[in-house]
Amino acid sequence: MKYDEISFRVRYGETDQMGVVYHGNYAQYLEMGRVEWLRKIGVSYKKMEANGVMLPVVSLNINFKKSALYDDLITVVTSLKKTPMVKIEFDYKIYNQDKELLIEANTVLAFIDMKTNRPMRCPDYIMEKLKS
Repeated sequence: MKYDEISFRVRYGETDQMGVVYHGNYAQYLEMGRVEWLRKIGVSYKKMEANGVMLPVVSLNINFKKSALYDDLITVVTSLKKTPMVKIEFDYKIYNQDKELLIEANTVLAFIDMKTNRPMRCPDYIMEKLKS
């Protein structure tokens, strides 16, 4: 799967007094996109962690273009940048309901063995899902 998208409305609690989304909330929006992208290829974060693998973020880069506002219907477009090895990298674009680009972002996450707390290769079952 090249990319996936999810849409949702900006909630009041995610904004400041001017109705503008607080910048820190974008990291959560990216996580929502990433988790859904993985879910759609058949990978559950919950099951992955139950199997002893965690995926902490090691890099987050956001380029802000335009503000999201309270009650905007925003769409997070998530795409896998390249085949994962020890790290998995995603690119994102977030648009509002008028198809205006709000942000461009990138995250890098590392596969970590929860028993040893050491980096590990992308699990085979994830690689198989990426090939199908």
